[in-house]
Amino acid sequence: MNSSDSNEIQLHFLDYWRVIRIRLPLIVLVFLLVVITTGVVTYFLPKQYESSVTMQVNQNDTYLQVFDDRGGGRGFDPRFITTQFEIIQRKEILYPVIEALGLEQTWKKLYGIAGKEQTIFRLRKMIDVREIRNTELIQISVLDQDRNEASEIANRIAEEYQRRRIGEQQGTVNRSLIQLKDEVAKQSRRVDELRAEAQRIRIENEIQDLNPDSVVDPMQAANEVLLSVEQQVSTERLRVSTLRAKYEQISKLSDDQIMRSISTLDVQDPTITQMLPQFQEVASEEARLLNSGLGVNHPTVKSMRAKKEVMATQLVTQIASLRASMEANIRIGEDSITQLEQRLRESQAKQQTSKTRASGYYEAKNNYIQAKKILEAAEMRLSTETMQRTMPQDPTVIWERAEPAEYPSRPRVLLNMILGVVVGIGFGVGLAFFIEYLDTSVKTLQDLESILKIPVLAVIPKEISLLINGNDDNPDAEAYRIMRTNIEFNRKNPASNSITIVSGGPGEGKSTTLNNLAYTFAKGGYTTLVVDADLRRPSQHRIFGIDNKNGLSDLLTKQLSLEQVVHKTKVENLFFMPSGLLPRDAVGILNSQRMMEVIQETKSRFDIVFFDSPPILGVSDASVLSSELDLTIIVVQHRRFPKEMIQRVKQAIENVGGNILGVVLNNVDIRHDQSYGYYTSYYNYYSPSKNVPEKSGQNAQAASPATTKPTPQSGEY
Repeated sequence: MNSSDSNEIQLHFLDYWRVIRIRLPLIVLVFLLVVITTGVVTYFLPKQYESSVTMQVNQNDTYLQVFDDRGGGRGFDPRFITTQFEIIQRKEILYPVIEALGLEQTWKKLYGIAGKEQTIFRLRKMIDVREIRNTELIQISVLDQDRNEASEIANRIAEEYQRRRIGEQQGTVNRSLIQLKDEVAKQSRRVDELRAEAQRIRIENEIQDLNPDSVVDPMQAANEVLLSVEQQVSTERLRVSTLRAKYEQISKLSDDQIMRSISTLDVQDPTITQMLPQFQEVASEEARLLNSGLGVNHPTVKSMRAKKEVMATQLVTQIASLRASMEANIRIGEDSITQLEQRLRESQAKQQTSKTRASGYYEAKNNYIQAKKILEAAEMRLSTETMQRTMPQDPTVIWERAEPAEYPSRPRVLLNMILGVVVGIGFGVGLAFFIEYLDTSVKTLQDLESILKIPVLAVIPKEISLLINGNDDNPDAEAYRIMRTNIEFNRKNPASNSITIVSGGPGEGKSTTLNNLAYTFAKGGYTTLVVDADLRRPSQHRIFGIDNKNGLSDLLTKQLSLEQVVHKTKVENLFFMPSGLLPRDAVGILNSQRMMEVIQETKSRFDIVFFDSPPILGVSDASVLSSELDLTIIVVQHRRFPKEMIQRVKQAIENVGGNILGVVLNNVDIRHDQSYGYYTSYYNYYSPSKNVPEKSGQNAQAASPATTKPTPQSGEY
C-alpha cells in the first residue's frame, strides 16, 4: 500500500470520526433512549424460572438384520439427536403431560387460554431442548413464571418421552423377532427342497458321492487318479529315454572300450562290476612277471595268461548279456508306456463323461449347501437375538431430574443492558450516518466551490463574538482580517467600494459577518460606512446601540441629508446609517432613483460602504441591492440549508446582473470539523499585541485614498 492510499484511508476514517463528533448529541440521545427503554422494559418483564432435566438418549439399535456381522446395528445417524428434539415437542409427548398436570384448566384460569391447541402452543414456547456438546446427553429446559410448575413440566416430559421410547423399542424387538422367525422357517423349507432335488439328480445319474452334505467335490478322487496316471506316463517316458541313451552309447563302443570306461558309463551290472577289477589285477600281474625277466612260456606267466583269457571271455559274454538286457528293458518300457497312455486316455474319457453327467448334480448340491449355510446363520442369529432381547435395555436414562429454581432466569438484566448499550450505540451511530447521508447542506469547502464556482473569501468559526464590543487583540478578528485581505485582492477595481452581503435564508449570520467585516476595515484605516438596508427586520442599530428613528428609509422618502442619518460610532473610521422606520406605503423604495443617488453619494464620501440586506430568497430587496451595488458577497452557514438553495441564491444574483465577489462559509464548528482547523489554528499566535498598532503597509496604502475624500462635517459622525 502506497502513501496516497494510506492517506486516503486515514482521510475516510477522519470523515467518519467527524460525522460522529458532529452528531454526538444525537447519538447520545438515541443511546440514552434505547438504554432507558431497555432498562424499563427489563424491569417490567415478568420473572421466569428455568428448570432442566438431563437425560441420555441412546440410538435405537433393535432393527434386526440376519446377515449383519455388526450385531444388528445400523451405525450412528447424525440426524438422530435432532430428530429426538422434534419428537420431544410433538403432541404425542405433550398431550399426556398436559393431561397429567392439568395444565389446560390451570392456564385457562391464569392466562385465559382455551383449548388444547393454545395450551400446547404456549407449552412449546416454554420448552428448550438442546444437546450437551460431545456427549449423548440432552437437556430439556422449561421456562415458567411458576418455579414449581417449571420443574414438574420438565420431569413429566422426560418421563413421558422415556416411556414412549421403551414401549417403542419393545414393540420393535417383538416385531423384529417375529419377522426373523418367519425368515428362518422360509429358509428351512428351501433347504429341504434343494436337498431333495440334489438327491434325485444323484440317483438318476448314478453319481457316487460319499459325502453329499460336504462341500468336497466328488470328482476329486477321479481327478487324483487321472493325475497319478499322467505322472506314471511321464516317469516311464523319462526312464525309457534315459535307458535308450545309455544303450546307444554302449552299442557304439567295443568290448575293450567298455571294459576300460565301464566306471564312467554308469552301468549297474554287479557281475561286470565284480569281475572287472579282478581282470585288471590279473593283467597287471602278467605284465609285472614279464617285466621281471620271465619269458612268455614260463609256467607262471602262462597260468596268468590263461586266467586272463578266461576272465576276458566272461567279461565279453557279460557285456553282450548287458546289451541284450538293456535292449529288452527298452522294449518292455515302450510297451509299458503304450499301456499307460491307453489307460490315461481311458481315464480322461471316463472323467469327461462323469463331469458331463454330474454337472446338474454339482449345481444342485452347491445351491443346497449355500442355502444350508444361510439357514445355519439365520438360526444362530435368531438364537442370539432371542437371548439378548430378554435382557433389560434402557434407550433413555434420566441422569438428573429437574428441581425448582431458586433465582429467576428471565429477564437477564445484565445481558439485556449490554444488548441495550450495543444496540443504542449502533442505532445512534447508524442514525447519525443516515441523517448525514440525507443531509444535502454544505459540509466542506470543496462542496461550496464545486457548487458556486466562486472563490471562498473566509471561513468564520462558530460562536464568533462581535468585534465592536471586544478588545483590539481579540483573536476572532483574524478570520475577518483574512476576509478583508481576500476582498482587497479580489476587488479588481478600487472604485468598486459598495458591497452588500446576502444569504439564502434568515439566521445565517449575515448581519454579524457584515458588522465584524466593517469593523475590520475601519481598523485597517478605511473610512467605512455600514448601511442597514434590511428595512423589514433591521438589526444593525441594536449592535451599534444607536436609535433607529431616522435612517435610510427617511433619507429615501423625506428631504433629509446624508449627515442627518449617518452616525459616528465608538470605533474610529466606522460610521453607521440605520434603516429607519419603514412606512406601509413605501415597500419598494430601494428600487428607486433616489436609492441610486444615495449609493453614489455614499461611495464618493467613504472608502467602503457595506449594505446589510434581507435574505435574497425571502424578499426582493436583496436582489435590488445586488443589482445596484458594485459587489455582492454570499454568506452560507455551515450545515444549514440544502445545496440547491445555495445555487438558487447565486442564480438570483446573476439574474439581476449582480457581481458576486465571493462566498463566506460561516458558523463552522472547528471542534468537530477538524478539516477547517488550519484556518484558525494560528489566530491566537498571530493575534496583534496590545502595544503594536494593527495598520500594515498594505492597509495604509489602501486607506490613503480616504484622505482625499471629503470628511463628513456633522458632529454626529
